[in-house]
Amino acid sequence: MDRSQNTDAGLVLAGRYRLGEVLGRGGMGKVWRAHDEVLHRTVAVKELTAGLYVAEADRLVLHARTQKEARAAARITHPGVVTVHDVIEYDNRPWIVMQYVDGPSLADAAKESGELEPREAARIGLHVLGALRAAHSAGVLHRDVKPGNVLLARDGRVLLTDFGIAAIEGDSTITRTGELVGSIDYLAPERVRGGDPGPASDLWSLGATLYTAVEGRSPFRRTSPISTMQAVVADEPPPPVRAGALAPVITALLRKDPADRPSAEETERMLLEAMEGREPRAAQAYVPTQQLPEEALRAMGPGGTSGGTAQLPYPAAVPASGSAPVTRRSRGRWRTAMLVVALAALLGGGAGIAAMKYRGHPDDSTASGGAGTLGDRSPDPAPHKSSPKSSPDSSPKPDPTLKGVPDGWQRVNDPEGFSLLVPDGWQRRKTGTNIDYTPDGGRRYLRISVDENPDFESSYQHMKNLETSLQKRLPAYRNLDLRSNFYRDHPGSIWEFTWTEKNGEQRHAVDQMYYGDDGGPEYALYMTGPAADWDTTRKQFDTMLRGWHAPGDIG
Repeated sequence: MDRSQNTDAGLVLAGRYRLGEVLGRGGMGKVWRAHDEVLHRTVAVKELTAGLYVAEADRLVLHARTQKEARAAARITHPGVVTVHDVIEYDNRPWIVMQYVDGPSLADAAKESGELEPREAARIGLHVLGALRAAHSAGVLHRDVKPGNVLLARDGRVLLTDFGIAAIEGDSTITRTGELVGSIDYLAPERVRGGDPGPASDLWSLGATLYTAVEGRSPFRRTSPISTMQAVVADEPPPPVRAGALAPVITALLRKDPADRPSAEETERMLLEAMEGREPRAAQAYVPTQQLPEEALRAMGPGGTSGGTAQLPYPAAVPASGSAPVTRRSRGRWRTAMLVVALAALLGGGAGIAAMKYRGHPDDSTASGGAGTLGDRSPDPAPHKSSPKSSPDSSPKPDPTLKGVPDGWQRVNDPEGFSLLVPDGWQRRKTGTNIDYTPDGGRRYLRISVDENPDFESSYQHMKNLETSLQKRLPAYRNLDLRSNFYRDHPGSIWEFTWTEKNGEQRHAVDQMYYGDDGGPEYALYMTGPAADWDTTRKQFDTMLRGWHAPGDIG
């Protein structure tokens, strides 16, 4: 029988799954739409046609891979992962019965439209990232993230499928020594080199997938498998020209060295900003720079710098011959992003509200089904080596002599230009592009954020827009107060809410946002802590509000 045709349409597998039309084909098999005649629902059935044409030993490997795919998917509880319902045997081959997704793959969508709008691609990336974080938390690496395995449901959901070559922690490998499995142009460089993959490898593949989504072509595909592998290992991708605010995120994810890529948490925050059309400033820390030789500087004219070298963001053109060493670019001028940005889409759980990382805040991790716990207490990553060290003069300076400072508090003139009251013993830390003050490493903390270019007519509109997404995604989210107000004679809004972390701890948060003079910067003053001692935290927040001075308000 020629299995390449739809001759099996109408066939009933295991006495219950009636095959319909073919939904898609690939090198390993094809996927059918089918009807479950027991539960009366539509399902997808994956047929491994490759098993028809291989030797018995290879067929056994395919069978083992199929079982491994089912086990991998079964370990992950997340709405962004396609559910495996059943594995059955027919025609001496395993067939996988899966959740049916009504919609095209990202590969099909990109092929049909040419490329996706950057904000939509960022939204899709957030969904895929949420699924990957859930998989990694369950000890599963996907190892074949690509546009064809990202499904776009017509109701807006995004699902990740095909864990057929997933590596499960503690499970022995079933691939032969030296065998590369996966789509070559979406394989991370360390995998092509034969190294052990890790979560960063899946993030690299996500970066390549997003590149394809916005540019309409794979960044590393060449004319042959060998040249494609060489490109993955040695070549930088062509600069994305249609990616908009998503471009630096893609560049960060496609760093050759896994250690140079952003973490899942950092990627989440950057994708959120890109989804809102904001260029993620934190991504610049991962964009490589090129050091220009002295002759290149002379060619640049008087704008060059002294000392024989200059730093240009990769992939700037170098008007001179010779290779240039690539170094990590230090973070640019401080610019605090918006405080409250919906972690829309990460989820099934992974939700949160801040574009910056808050320890113990929803954006620390995904919730139900997500990786880690919302109350992650791990320390912040070490600063990049190229980040400039603060001089003694740039440290916050307490000034307890000023009037209006309560006992047990101190006024801090922050190096970034604002001034505020904080309780004695609270420590300053810079989280990404934002400033935190915390007494306990982040379980309780105050965060200051400034958006120099707000794009909502009012902070209330901003909050309502974010709350609409958040209330559907944050576990046990409860809105206690969300209204317009005036703060320091400026129009603003206040938002107070609670949620429950994956570990069962209830959290409480409050956020005061307001616009500066003439629609200027949008300030966000945010505080969160465990709900159990919220009365104390809220009193501290009110004291902080009374003592806050924006940069233009102090000498």
